[in-house]
Amino acid sequence: MMATHNSQRRTFLKTLAAGAAVSAFGFPAIVGAAGQRVVVIGGGTGGATVAKYLRRLDNTLDVTLIEKNAIYTTCYMSNEVLSGDRTLESLQFNYDGLKAHGVKIVIDEVTGIDYAGQLVLTKGGTSYPYDRCVMSPGIDFRYEQIAGYSEAAIQTVPHAWKAGAQTLVLRDQLHAMPNGGTVVLAAPPNPYRCPPAPYERASQIAYYLKKHKPNSKVIILDPKPSFTKQALFEQAWTELYGYKSSNALIEWWSGDTKAAGVVEVDVASKTAITQFGDRVQGAVLNVIPPQKAGKLAFDADLVDSTGWCPVNKLTFESTRHPKVHVIGDACMADSLPKSGFAANSEAKVCASAIHALLNGLELESPSFSNGCYSLVGKDYAISVVGVYRLSEDGKLVENIPGSGGVSSTTTTAQDRLFDASYAYSWYNNFTQDVFR
Repeated sequence: MMATHNSQRRTFLKTLAAGAAVSAFGFPAIVGAAGQRVVVIGGGTGGATVAKYLRRLDNTLDVTLIEKNAIYTTCYMSNEVLSGDRTLESLQFNYDGLKAHGVKIVIDEVTGIDYAGQLVLTKGGTSYPYDRCVMSPGIDFRYEQIAGYSEAAIQTVPHAWKAGAQTLVLRDQLHAMPNGGTVVLAAPPNPYRCPPAPYERASQIAYYLKKHKPNSKVIILDPKPSFTKQALFEQAWTELYGYKSSNALIEWWSGDTKAAGVVEVDVASKTAITQFGDRVQGAVLNVIPPQKAGKLAFDADLVDSTGWCPVNKLTFESTRHPKVHVIGDACMADSLPKSGFAANSEAKVCASAIHALLNGLELESPSFSNGCYSLVGKDYAISVVGVYRLSEDGKLVENIPGSGGVSSTTTTAQDRLFDASYAYSWYNNFTQDVFR
């Protein structure tokens, strides 16, 4: 994505920081679908947003959100827990704000969907009828693609890719590691949740090491030959962590060099083995596995051979089962990244589409936005923003040429500080938009 003029880009960043997202509506509409029921499965960013905005569009609509956990922990900003700049508790939200909008909250685990009867089935035994259903099941892991790795191994070799207990496991391992130890981070292949996050994580780990264990380093083993915001990350690593010097705190071993992707793990010795046979041992080993749609999406027959959920991009209705919509990281949204911001944008488009479908209204071609901040050090952040639309045939989500951009590589330390302040403002306002 090409860089835009700094002043124009900063205005857009301020808009993102204020919590705005491009969506198909701006104000509540109190019309029509009285007595109709929408069941939302999954209370993460996508699910919480769609439930809230369905009620904002139509306060006569019966909206039930089913989520197995009473507290949600955001993945975005969770890398700061590793450096010590944030507590896990600061990332946690309940659903009281959604209740205030009239959303019915059910803490239970969904076990399946009866498509013929239009019922959502739960572990607690209650069935919830729907006229429309929205699923936001998040991601799951393809452990089987890394020999020797499994869910049973994650207390020793954490992935920490779902914020919460795993974040604390990785943090505690970093704290216990001796000065001089090596942290090995295995990045995943595309596609995966939040493309810049592995590199932000490496940055936050290096930030911690610089303060507390300066004789240590983090090695990124990457199956990809390049990654998002690479020039900006490498510039930051050079300025902050001695990148490519003899005492660098970060090393990136890319997919076009000797290392490439991790295909096997020796859990006991915390050793990663690459496809070229390199054995890289760490005092801490953080493996982020290849990813797929969440388990419930598989159980509900909403995925195809890619491991993700195909949807109609105009409405996010599943192409496999009618009247069920899939949003967030689990769905296939083409050039729109898998991110919290994108999930929020998709949720608003989906809410508008369901409102139109329930009331016999004309569907409007939507637009989407994505914004991503990466905190690479103290008072130092970089960012990317973009705006997207449907292609003329309505089949693909495509980037609007010339929209958005990335942080400039020629900006000052004050500009990096501005981006960091915008990042924190964005988080506060964004979570307010989702959960309050």
